[in-house]
Amino acid sequence: MKVNRSLPKLGFLYLNHVMRFFDKSNFKGWPNKIEQVTYRWGKDKERLIAEIKEKQIDVLIGNIPATAYETFREIAKALPEVEFVPSLDAQFANKSKENVTHFCHKYNLPVPATDIFYVPERAEQFLKTTQYPKIIKRSFGPSNYGGYFVHKVDSYDEASKLLNKRKYYPVYVQDFVPMEADIRVMLIGHKPVCAFWRRPPEGEWLTNTSQGGSMDYQNVPKSVLNLAVKASKAAKAEYWACDIALGKNGKIYILECATAFAAFPYIRDWIGQYLMWKYSKGLFSKPHFPMWNWEELGKINPQLLRTMRHISFGKYTPSCDGNELFEQLDDQGYPLLAVEQGRIEEWPSCVWNFQDNVKINHHQSFPLQNIAVSQDESCETLEQENTSNEKVISHHSLMSFFTGIKGIGEKMASEIIATLGIQGVVDALTHDPQKLCSIKNVKDKKLKLITSHWQHYNQQL
Repeated sequence: MKVNRSLPKLGFLYLNHVMRFFDKSNFKGWPNKIEQVTYRWGKDKERLIAEIKEKQIDVLIGNIPATAYETFREIAKALPEVEFVPSLDAQFANKSKENVTHFCHKYNLPVPATDIFYVPERAEQFLKTTQYPKIIKRSFGPSNYGGYFVHKVDSYDEASKLLNKRKYYPVYVQDFVPMEADIRVMLIGHKPVCAFWRRPPEGEWLTNTSQGGSMDYQNVPKSVLNLAVKASKAAKAEYWACDIALGKNGKIYILECATAFAAFPYIRDWIGQYLMWKYSKGLFSKPHFPMWNWEELGKINPQLLRTMRHISFGKYTPSCDGNELFEQLDDQGYPLLAVEQGRIEEWPSCVWNFQDNVKINHHQSFPLQNIAVSQDESCETLEQENTSNEKVISHHSLMSFFTGIKGIGEKMASEIIATLGIQGVVDALTHDPQKLCSIKNVKDKKLKLITSHWQHYNQQL
């Protein structure tokens, strides 16, 4: 294929042991080679910077996990001519719940009332005098692993026992908001492209599908879409997702927002189409994602929908008489926009990296001895953490587990985790191994190897 030298050189950013969000298939038709660079963790910063320079990458595309976020702040500063997509500022909310809170407060976006404590004595004083129930979350990282690190406490005694066991730092506390449901909204170029309800089981409060919640795609309120658009524009994010709660009081609140989110392959294809349009200088046409497309696509069996690729839509052009043509603002007021990144660093680490900047230099009277602070690149913080009856394991650990079984390579291991999710895999291994047979090429013989390997592996956790 002839190289188009007028186009910027694109590159994919990958990290060892982290699932890839994009590959070349998501950028179908891009005429030039798309480079790849892989961060290997540890003391790999200078090597990666040199590789990016050597390959002359202009636009580096990929999400950065919480454990590498501060490192990549430094890498981005060393590469001022490279455009990171999404930008490090757009990925600020990916690192932690506290960052989501700071982001929402700055832009006057509604969130449940939140208190964050870096000094244990202040957390103790607050928890002794506050009104309950409260929600306590692990702050570090964008994912709650299906709600397993979100806890409802009804008293100071429950809060104290929880924090003494989990040793979360900082102590991140929110008002408990009784919810009708929450809604996940995915956006590309500040335009909603997918939205669905997640409803808790009767008598429960967690909406995560791994906790028994249900989902549907119909009649998502415009007020929710408008809030998600406002957040996406504030973040200056090329792609974005918001979890928005609909309280029983009729109000809406942002629970989570990030550029890192689970998405079916066709959504990743759409992001690729959008980025090719943005950076192609007119070579690729502006993609068309009809509003409310999710109401129709959501009727397709999820097992089939997750395999569908490069879904496209024709754009209706109304007929007109004479020279008059009356048009609505693009799709009922939700246009697809070319995102322009900010030129000034909005969230500098010297100001906003509280987890590393706040030092505890005095005796802790609150029962939080041996606090395990989640430092940048401290992979152990995401390896495993005991719940009351289960063990929650990282993506890295599950990949190591599966690839240690004869006949299972990285491709099949990735497919198992992508299909069931991290906690879904653990639940299947622990309670219902037969669920793994829903994965292509996992038959009875291989299932026996997996369950046998799991019994030995689980005893060592």
